[in-house]
Amino acid sequence: MKTLMLGNEAVARGLYEAGCSFVSSYPGTPSTEITEAVAKYPEVYAEWAPNEKVALESAFGASLAGSRAFCGMKHVGLNVAADPLFTMSYTGVNAGLIIGVADDAGMHSSQNEQDSRHYAKAAKIPMLEPSDSAEALELTKLAYELSERFDTPVLLKMCTRVAHSQSLVQPGPRTEARKSYEKNAAKYIMMPGNAKRRHPVVEQRTADLIAWAEDVSINRLEDGPDHSMGIITSSTSYQYVKEVCGDLYPVLKLGMVWPLPEKKIRDLAASVDRLVVVEELDGFIEEHCRNLGLSVTGKEKFSCIDELSQNKVAAGLGKPVPEGVKFSEPIPARPPVMCAGCPHRGLFYTLAKNKVTALGDIGCYTLGAVPPLGALDSTLCMGASVSGLHGFTKAGGGKAVAVIGDSTFIHSGITGLVNMAYNESNATVIIVDNSITGMTGHQQNPTTGFNLKGDPCTKIDLETLCRAVGIRRVRVVDPYDLAQCDQALKEEMAADEPSVIISRRPCALLKYVKHKKPVVIDKEKCVGCKMCMRVGCPAISMSAGKAAIDNTLCTGCGVCGQLCHQGAIRPAKED
Repeated sequence: MKTLMLGNEAVARGLYEAGCSFVSSYPGTPSTEITEAVAKYPEVYAEWAPNEKVALESAFGASLAGSRAFCGMKHVGLNVAADPLFTMSYTGVNAGLIIGVADDAGMHSSQNEQDSRHYAKAAKIPMLEPSDSAEALELTKLAYELSERFDTPVLLKMCTRVAHSQSLVQPGPRTEARKSYEKNAAKYIMMPGNAKRRHPVVEQRTADLIAWAEDVSINRLEDGPDHSMGIITSSTSYQYVKEVCGDLYPVLKLGMVWPLPEKKIRDLAASVDRLVVVEELDGFIEEHCRNLGLSVTGKEKFSCIDELSQNKVAAGLGKPVPEGVKFSEPIPARPPVMCAGCPHRGLFYTLAKNKVTALGDIGCYTLGAVPPLGALDSTLCMGASVSGLHGFTKAGGGKAVAVIGDSTFIHSGITGLVNMAYNESNATVIIVDNSITGMTGHQQNPTTGFNLKGDPCTKIDLETLCRAVGIRRVRVVDPYDLAQCDQALKEEMAADEPSVIISRRPCALLKYVKHKKPVVIDKEKCVGCKMCMRVGCPAISMSAGKAAIDNTLCTGCGVCGQLCHQGAIRPAKED
């Protein structure tokens, strides 16, 4: 029986049906649900790794042992995993190995619009790209066949719209797959002598894959009666093309986006008056067509910025663009904001009040950069706050701090802290420990004491870890206590050695966190000074010149009350 599945759920189902037995990933929108979904199948071992590099190396080890393996991440995570990725292209695999990467065109929750297809080309690894959930399942299974047939890791590229949309899927039975391990030093030990002999193997494999791409059904030509134009497309762009054009024009729908076919593209080009490539982000397929000597229309009609849509595709193809619904009044802006009761708010208020230069990192605490807090000076990539802080202070930038989450610190902040200790930075790192990986949806991490399935496991002690790498000054503060935060910040920034402040309180949205009753406003004492508004809490507003509390949002954290010099904000009386 067919069932509706998210694209990510369909990938997980494909992993299950193909006999995958090992999954190691790092959460990152829009890829996270793949690993969360596959963890529900008892036949599959699944884990969250500290970062994407560790996850991919673990998956490689499982493949080497003879188990079909998978490693999932978002597009920027592939940067972290690039080191093993490029060399695994040379070693090949034992059992099948899939690297799932989810691009985020439109930057719904990302710091760039990276096009992961370039990694497939650069690393000389095949890449498959589904356009709906049914294809997500089938291409996942095909990826394992491809991996083992051509002795290669396979990249499976998702995008936000395919990962998070639903379509019908036909589930099937699981097929067990297992290989034995045989020692093969020439294949798996990548010393220069061995690597030199493996490079020609990679080049021949690419040639073989190009030949395979000519006839495989996932690269299919859907003919149409009007040959005034032929379209080459893939992924969600294919869905937009079909919605706009129906079956009017010939469409070459690519399921494998690297390596790309040559004859198939030339044949289409020869049969139409004009060749058009519709693809999101970079002109990747377009460049391939130009390298074949073909005249093609592409990025001059379809921007390399932002994701495509039906209307953008219609406009680019010269088709009528449907009139959208317009509101008579402007829609109020809804900037992203930290949740009511967020434990990071008090810490960021303290940084802003003291006008501290703060290098930020990747997580929900990045929202500390937006008004009214405006407490961050930079955000680059995972772990960059700590490393950047070291460079900033050594280069004479003055006293500053780094702000990094507990999960991000484990991901890639530790090595930066080692560098600070080793090279004696005079700066302070603030670890905002909310006891969970927050921004991607409350995944466990090595500091929480629970694994992916929620079972108790080893818990990394941050205080001990920081001291172990050479930091002597380590202290813990409660971010709901503004006076304590202020004192700790001033003392550690005044110290003449590297230090760590751990701002510790669980995320307000965790199910086990019990909130206090909403605070109460004494309207007679309130003078409308708006001091309480400076923390940027969505539960606080102004009404008739007085502060007002939204009881449906307020968690009773009491941070706003510590700012009220009139004593107009008080805790509610407990029953």
